[in-house]
Amino acid sequence: MKLGNEIAGDGRFVRQPNRFTARIEDGGEHPPEPGRYQIYASYACPWAQRSLIVRELLGLQEVIGVTVVDPIRDERGWRMPGGDPVTGAEYLSELYLTSDPDYQGRYTVPAVWDRTAGRLATNDYPQITLTLETAFRPWHAEGAPDLYPAGLRREIDELNDTIFHGLNNGVYKAGFATSQEAYDEAVTRVFATLDMLEERLAGRAFLHGEALTESDVRLYTTLARFDSVYYSHFKCSIRRLVDHPALWAYARRLYAIPGFRDTTDFDQIKRHYFITQTNINPTGIVPKGPELDWTAP
Repeated sequence: MKLGNEIAGDGRFVRQPNRFTARIEDGGEHPPEPGRYQIYASYACPWAQRSLIVRELLGLQEVIGVTVVDPIRDERGWRMPGGDPVTGAEYLSELYLTSDPDYQGRYTVPAVWDRTAGRLATNDYPQITLTLETAFRPWHAEGAPDLYPAGLRREIDELNDTIFHGLNNGVYKAGFATSQEAYDEAVTRVFATLDMLEERLAGRAFLHGEALTESDVRLYTTLARFDSVYYSHFKCSIRRLVDHPALWAYARRLYAIPGFRDTTDFDQIKRHYFITQTNINPTGIVPKGPELDWTAP
């Protein structure tokens, strides 16, 4: 994995900005239409899994297509086994360079291709799930959950921001830190955030009460990787997820929902991180375990 300019002089990891940030919205350059868009995603990537979860929860499988990339990357980026059925491309990088020939950053998932425009519309992962929840509302399946209810949006946005900085991106700041100070700062914040969430989830089913929301999707993808990857690989080893009773019960509660369980592939997750990120695991050895029962009541 090439981090390029994402490591600051003081050893802190600074995530690259998203290159394609157009909105899929009525009246815009990329209007919401069934069959027009293809999501490029990886079961290994937490940012991409969010899109897969929401697409399934909302019943959008026949409305928006998905191409799943191979979990192992090389210098050419994410590979599409057998070639992409939509564009014929073998690597996601081809779609990035078709959309912007001067692009020099990492080729990230998720990314959304506009078949009509013949280019990427967005790789803005925080916005992609919100777009599925709002712009594609006319095509939601009957009985689909309202993951971004109007009356809760401010609270959801605020908690999402806390979870992103403290945990979703916080584990990467710990794992990719190249100075002790940067690591100490990041890992302390990770566990302060986990402690806050442990307290919040005591006595409630989901982060905002009894209904599933966008915040739960965003938290889950980090929790699903915590003990298998972040605890050891990213040195987030103060405590495990299973050492947090409320969080561990909550994570299993979400895993029991098909949209979460069906998009969680622990084998691909482990192989991606331990084989691809040779900057912190140069041998590429994938560890055995941990043995976790995600189906336990």
